[in-house]
Amino acid sequence: MTTLQRRVLVVAVLGSFVSFLDGTVVSVALPSIADELSGPGMEALSLQQWVVDAYLITLGALMLVAGSVSDVYGRRRVLAIGLVGFGVASVLCALAPTGPFLVLARALQGVGGALLVPSSLALIIATFSGEAQSRAIGRWTALTTGAMIFGPFVGGMLVDFASWRWVFWINVPVIAVTLWLLRGVPAAEGEPGRRIDIPGAVLAAFGLAGVVFGLIEGERLGWTSALILTSVIGGAVMLVAFVLYQRRAADPMLPLGLFKARNFAWGNLATTAIYGALSLGGFVLTLFLQQVAGYSATWSGVAQLPTTLAMIGLSAWFGTLAGRYGPRLFMTVGPIVAGVGFLLMLSIDETANYLTQVFPGQLVFGLGLSITVAPLTAAILGAVPTHDAGIGSAVNNAVARVAGLVTVAFAGIITGGVLDVASLHRAFLVTAGLLILGGLVSLVGIRNVRGVDPDANLVKSS
Repeated sequence: MTTLQRRVLVVAVLGSFVSFLDGTVVSVALPSIADELSGPGMEALSLQQWVVDAYLITLGALMLVAGSVSDVYGRRRVLAIGLVGFGVASVLCALAPTGPFLVLARALQGVGGALLVPSSLALIIATFSGEAQSRAIGRWTALTTGAMIFGPFVGGMLVDFASWRWVFWINVPVIAVTLWLLRGVPAAEGEPGRRIDIPGAVLAAFGLAGVVFGLIEGERLGWTSALILTSVIGGAVMLVAFVLYQRRAADPMLPLGLFKARNFAWGNLATTAIYGALSLGGFVLTLFLQQVAGYSATWSGVAQLPTTLAMIGLSAWFGTLAGRYGPRLFMTVGPIVAGVGFLLMLSIDETANYLTQVFPGQLVFGLGLSITVAPLTAAILGAVPTHDAGIGSAVNNAVARVAGLVTVAFAGIITGGVLDVASLHRAFLVTAGLLILGGLVSLVGIRNVRGVDPDANLVKSS
């Protein structure tokens, strides 16, 4: 790599790192947050779900429009704005005096996070090409996804030895370093004539919020209550209106034409199943280890280190192999192996013995995830033209985050509002099923790339 390419890769990794890390580092802090901030107006499980999903709602809904913003105003500028916004929101989270305040600050944090990932990936797509691009995406995937899974360990240490508030303070120095490095990345001009799809952003954000509110609060308020029915139905109507509006918008935040590329369409379908599974499985496992099995916050994070180490050690290698041989085999085998990892964890009982019940499943899950993630990202982004790299990466990441927020919202329904061995096993069966489904979707839909049609800007495949 050239000096510029190295700097771009480091900036892209760090810029996405804080967003991915914050999506998971908070998970081990949820019991401590609930102990301190839950109350009659916001019960413990509801608060824990909202701390996760408030972030994912704004992140998932606005990441789409953020992709357009990145293409319109330039990737470096948008990345800088996102870093500053994310840092300010992190400070608000760390200082939160009440549960509702924290939930609102998490929503603001999601706004900043939405600007980070599309701009980071778009920088890589614009700077690297060919097999070097696949390797760069593999390295980006290894480190950023490692951050997602390494997060529980870092968060556990901070919760046990300091305070849950430090899981937000740690973002500040990372953001400061990234902003300093960003000065050496050349500014890219935005594309003239592009516009921001504000109506689409409003429909997506309020539609997602309505559906998720109903799913989380339905157990507490009653599924037939007027508020829940209005929220779910109204949110669903807005989401349908969003899709219909995107078909006629002059410059849509979700260009439906991108889905004409086979690997983009099927890859995002696989992403929905795979990342929905990752969010559900990680959320339930982390809470069970602390609240039922009696793990400390630190040890609940340590329990997931095998997956982290597998991701860091193997993702770049599998990304390189996918660039050489095509992504289909890896995207098929990887999720199925990861699903087997969760099936192995069905042996967990109230004790959650680490060596016999947790470790084997975590190791197999980590192997499967390492096989999957870099080829998945490369297949999807390789199917879109370079000038749409920002919106293409935004769509894929938004799909992943929305899938995660929906499955976390469903967690209360799957567990019946009670976390015990039986409900843990139900959640793991759903998680394994979604992962295996992601592998089968890839087998049916993904094709190995031969080349690119310069006129149609669509990938030819075999």
